[in-house]
Amino acid sequence: MNIQRITAIFEKDIRDFMKNMVLLAMPVLPFVMALFYNLIGDVQLPLTLIYVIVGAGFSVVTLGIIMIMMAEENEKKTLRGLIQSPATLLDIIIGKSLVTGLITLISLVLSLMIIGIEPFMNFRVIIGLVLLFFFFLLLGIGIGLFSKSLAATSAYMMPVIFLFGFTPLISFFGLDEDSIALNIINRFPVMQAVEIHDNSSWLPLGIIAVWVIGAALFMYTCFKKTVKDD
Repeated sequence: MNIQRITAIFEKDIRDFMKNMVLLAMPVLPFVMALFYNLIGDVQLPLTLIYVIVGAGFSVVTLGIIMIMMAEENEKKTLRGLIQSPATLLDIIIGKSLVTGLITLISLVLSLMIIGIEPFMNFRVIIGLVLLFFFFLLLGIGIGLFSKSLAATSAYMMPVIFLFGFTPLISFFGLDEDSIALNIINRFPVMQAVEIHDNSSWLPLGIIAVWVIGAALFMYTCFKKTVKDD
């Protein structure tokens, strides 16, 4: 790991971020959702609805930003030069993750402060949020490498965002609690983060960690394929 290379990647990405209106608009969505929920009144929001905002923050901001940035570099062939440079895979991931992580943190904290951040002031819950960040980050990098172009990325983005980010909304569809579909959905990362609040078990964190490992393997496979193609 080379700090100088990581810093150079970070500085380049922050400049690219500030010049891209699509990327600049993404962190606004969770904030707007939080303001909308706040207009409902002084009624305490159900935890499930709060996690819709959390899911939006990680899926739209974390996954969306890193996915577009990786796909754009892939399309412009600038990623090839980065891969062929002395920078290691770890240098590239950390350098590119710093911008996404910073923007995600600002967007998510501001959003939660509007609707009430108290439920998240817990060690296990914070670990769950960190694991969620890594899951969406690694998944976004993998999809960005896999898609090869911005046009292809847009085709993957919406299904992934709704499948993984807005999963808590499915609980409002009136599905039978014993249904296979609901049991599968309840194992998804954001739903397991909700589960952390409901019991003292560390199992939900373990399940999220498995999702993180799966996303990491997917990203590594896509990275190796990109290197091979280049």
